[in-house]
Order: sequence, then C-alpha cells, then structure tokens
Amino acid sequence: MNVFDIIGPIMIGPSSSHTAGAVRLGRVANKVLNQEAPKEVMVELSGSFAKTYRGHGTDRALLAGIMGYHSYSEEIRDIFSIADKAGITYRFVPTQIPGSHPNTARIHVKGVNGTPVVVQGASIGGGNIRVDSINGMAVDFNGEHNTILVPHYDRPGVIAEVTNIMWQKYKDVNIGNFKLSRPVKGGIAMMTIEIDGMPPEGMIEDIRTVKNVTNVFLIRSI
Repeated sequence: MNVFDIIGPIMIGPSSSHTAGAVRLGRVANKVLNQEAPKEVMVELSGSFAKTYRGHGTDRALLAGIMGYHSYSEEIRDIFSIADKAGITYRFVPTQIPGSHPNTARIHVKGVNGTPVVVQGASIGGGNIRVDSINGMAVDFNGEHNTILVPHYDRPGVIAEVTNIMWQKYKDVNIGNFKLSRPVKGGIAMMTIEIDGMPPEGMIEDIRTVKNVTNVFLIRSI
C-alpha cells in the first residue's frame, strides 16, 4: 500500500471511484486505440455508474480518458464541448451487466481509421481500476504496470516463443505477472504480461512477428 491508496489520486471531480477511476478506464481504451484518435464513443454503464453518472461526472470522466486526458486535467469540466469541436460523437447507455462490479463500464470506441475497440472494466475504489476484457477477450490487470497484451491462436509453442524472445533478446525485462485467457481450446487466446519498466525498443515488434500472434498491444502504466 502507498500513500495514494490512503488519500486518493489528484483529480478533477467529486469522487475517486466515479471520476478518477472512470478516467483511468477511459485511458485504457485510448491506449488500445494505439494513438488513433477516437471518432465514435458509446459507453454502457452498469450498477451505481448507471444511476449516478451524470451527478458525479462519470460520463465526462470516461470521455476525457478515452480522449487521452488524465484525472487531474482541467479539460474534464469542458470535455463535452471539446469533443463536439473535435467531431467526436458520444452517448452513455445505462444498463445492467450481469455479475459485474457495481462501478462497471463497457466502452465501445471506433477510431478515425475505423479501428473498433471494446474495453470492459470497473472502478474499484480510491481511483483504482480492474480491466476485465478487451475486444471480447478476458484479461485481468489494473493499469499500475506497463502491460503487454498478446492475442494469438492457441497453438503449441506460441507462449514459449514469446517468452523466449523476451529472455534471449531482452534480458533486462522483468515479468511481474503473466496470465493466459483461453475461452476455447484451439481458438483465440490472450496473454497478459505485466512488466517492470518500459519495454526496450524493438521488443513489441519482435513479439508481433511470432507465428500465430495476431497483434500486440502495449498498455502503458496509467
């Protein structure tokens, strides 16, 4: 535990869960867009998010994060007009997502080049978040560390080749956590690799060349 777990994050807005955590969830979607600007945004809000999002500024916070702003950015207050001027369409849909945390958002974003992104996660208190799925694939990370997401076909040797590249060519990289999501044997699976520090130049590109790897996303610590 650090001091920010006790006093909460620096932020614009009334609630660390409904504002700071919401910004951080939005920033995950921004990272998955990989520097492509958002064009269309639709956010499903579940639980208490669905009931209080207007009063607590959760809608503003989520949109600000999707656009790349931080929890302390003063632009959050005027984010709707900023988005309007940028030609970004947005809407917020109260719903119920079965089995989800009370502060859950499912974020649908389409980039200016047509790239679709779907991120589902929860604000779990004190500005902290938990990301549950990206583009329909189960994940489990909190954004505190640089995280490499590797969607791939579930074939023998893929995990070994990815980790061997990291060990053989990038020995200074320390893996803090590794998880695998495999909804269907032989289908698309997802590696979630949390690392200490930034990945060295070339590492993401090298992982992307591994046979049966379909893409690689770097979610920088948020």
